Amino acid sequence: MGFESGTIIDPVKLATSDHASVVSITLFVTLLCTCIVIGHLLEENRWMNESIIALIIGLGTGVFILLVSGGKSSHLMLFSEDLFFIYLLPPIIFNAGFQVKKKQFFRNFITIMMFGALGTLISFIIISLGAIAFFGKMDIDLAIGDFLAIGAIFAATDSVCTLQVLSQDETPLLYSLVFGEGVVNDATSVVLFNAVQDFDLSHINTGIALQLIGNFFYLFITSTALGVVAGLLSAYVIKKLYFGRHSTDREVAIMMLLAYLSYMLAELFYLSGILTVFFCGIVMSHYTWHNITENSRITTKHTFATLSFVAETFIFLYVGMDALDMEKWKVVSDSPKTSISVSATLLGLVLVGRAAFVFPLSFLSNLTKKSPYDKIDFKKQITIWWAGLMRGAVSMALAYNQFTRAGHTQLRGNAILITSTITVVLFSTVVFGLMTKPLVRLLMPSSKQLSRMMSSEPLTPKSFNVPLLGESMDSEGELFGGNGLGSDAHGSGQGGVRPSRLRMLLTTPTRTVHYYWRKFDDAFMRPVFGGRGFAPYVPGSPTEENVNYWQGENKY
Repeated sequence: MGFESGTIIDPVKLATSDHASVVSITLFVTLLCTCIVIGHLLEENRWMNESIIALIIGLGTGVFILLVSGGKSSHLMLFSEDLFFIYLLPPIIFNAGFQVKKKQFFRNFITIMMFGALGTLISFIIISLGAIAFFGKMDIDLAIGDFLAIGAIFAATDSVCTLQVLSQDETPLLYSLVFGEGVVNDATSVVLFNAVQDFDLSHINTGIALQLIGNFFYLFITSTALGVVAGLLSAYVIKKLYFGRHSTDREVAIMMLLAYLSYMLAELFYLSGILTVFFCGIVMSHYTWHNITENSRITTKHTFATLSFVAETFIFLYVGMDALDMEKWKVVSDSPKTSISVSATLLGLVLVGRAAFVFPLSFLSNLTKKSPYDKIDFKKQITIWWAGLMRGAVSMALAYNQFTRAGHTQLRGNAILITSTITVVLFSTVVFGLMTKPLVRLLMPSSKQLSRMMSSEPLTPKSFNVPLLGESMDSEGELFGGNGLGSDAHGSGQGGVRPSRLRMLLTTPTRTVHYYWRKFDDAFMRPVFGGRGFAPYVPGSPTEENVNYWQGENKY
């Protein structure tokens, strides 16, 4: 990289540019610290969460900068799609896959995929058709590709507010459905958005529609496969080379870099990086995480969670600041009524599109469930519907990608869509977010009742020692029972399935799938890629001591 001959660099301008960057970074770091402190102070009896706090602080900062700059600008940096999709989104999605309680996720995998994939498609179709029907009457000049992009943008949910109120231990079924659907929904929305971008939709016909659907499934399947392969590669490399015998730093570094590499490879081959890095996180938590030392396990768990938290807070801070960007509002200032109508229409389409699939798909899911505890009752359906009404960072990033150029918006139609997206994100996050806690407390039973109803396994010391498992992960017998059928919670050595497990096996089809997967996993996958009970035996290593501890505990 160099400069053309004859180019003269002005040191004054260069110094000014560097100083402006320092000011911007200093401000954002200060605001991030402020969000963390306020979030901690409001931890006990809070109606708000970090997302709402960050939005409000961002709005306040935007007002301050607007006053200082004399009404010229409300932020210190332009929004960059690359900043979001390359640097901020990967740690958020990877941590979601890495921390997910896999047993609950895969026990409800079919329902989650129905909500996250099929439900998002239904919402996408309703929002796109609604936008075509209503916006044509509002004199908004958009191409057919823009209308389909609107469907993908507003089909992307943000379940952060609801997830921070729900408890994994008290409501494992509801939490896994909301959490799993949220991640799959984001991935599906981005895949839909990318699929729409790849086609000339000016003359849409049946052939193009079928190609669009085929491209969607191609992206979905190949992105998932790439994530699984990347996760298995990381497990194999760390198991064979065992970096931890010399340095835990190398273990942590190789895990982080391989996870990020999976995301970038997906982007390089025009796949969905979100799906890839999510399933890479699931595979890494199942195999790779158990091949590293105890110190590295603790470090990776908290490092990934911290990076995700900071990235998410940063995004909401910027959204709050950018909500007052005068450039966008000046373009639509001559038609405030139209802007309000568009925002209200989009919000209504979001409500209808969400309800159009949550209640019918819940009904279909309940037809396949025989146990009453696995069914989604009406109160849970209301909670799931509400959880997906909030719109957040993914919607903002996709809207900027579609309707701006280098962070600037000059066309009237594009400016209206950007300002309407900002309005919907702010309104849904703040208003709906504030109402989430009282709504969930109203609909959900008390904690003690939930614990009796939903907990199928008692808490054991293993839940504490293996933090990524928890009570809704594999039971102790499933972890260490040689026959794969499990044992009682205290490891009495009596083989076979407990009566409650036998009933679940007979009444719940997904239990049978899980059983055969565990047999296959223990026989073929874990001996090659490592995992619980198959960690490398290195003399004097923390991993060996940990494995010996598990095996010793299992004998008593």
